[in-house]
Amino acid sequence: MNNFVVTFARGFGSGGKEIASKVAKDLGIHCYENRILTLASQMSGLDEKVFQEVNEKIRENGGFSAFLKGLPRARSYIARNEKFVSDDKLFEYQSKIIRDLAEKESCVIVGKCADHVLRDKPNVVSVYIEAPRRFCVERTMENMHVSEEVAHATIERTDKFRADYYKYYTHGNYWTNPVNYDMTLNSERVGIDDCVKIIEQYLELKGYIKS
Repeated sequence: MNNFVVTFARGFGSGGKEIASKVAKDLGIHCYENRILTLASQMSGLDEKVFQEVNEKIRENGGFSAFLKGLPRARSYIARNEKFVSDDKLFEYQSKIIRDLAEKESCVIVGKCADHVLRDKPNVVSVYIEAPRRFCVERTMENMHVSEEVAHATIERTDKFRADYYKYYTHGNYWTNPVNYDMTLNSERVGIDDCVKIIEQYLELKGYIKS
């Protein structure tokens, strides 16, 4: 069976990252998020050693995945107290990594405008996860151990950052546009685990996985 990629965009606190991780675990494939940024950051800094290693790993069967998984987790690119500032070189390398992954293996990719980067690929399923603010605030308070006020501010700033990021790199498209995705799920109404089931059922319907 050919490789397939599931991309996830998500509102902060919606549980999108958790859903993505569970889908990847169920299917036995990798879930990529901040390690893509780690490698892209190194590459965009023109680190010749990193370029050589990546080129070697891409040529090896499965080696690139192991190389990427072995990188430390990057601190999130979302600067929650700062405005979005573009970095075209970083995005260029990040996009190259995403396209290389899509060619080499089935995987899940969270964020990074992956749905846009892979928009011309036939083997991509794109998902957007959102939920009402109240639900996202409660999850953020629980997961980050912060006050309600801080949770509200974090969600607002982070979602604004993601929206600006998406709009800039897609040349004017907007992040929450349902046309960008195969499906949009409300994680509060559907439930985290049932979102996972629905996505996997869709992958089965499309012929990417077998029951």
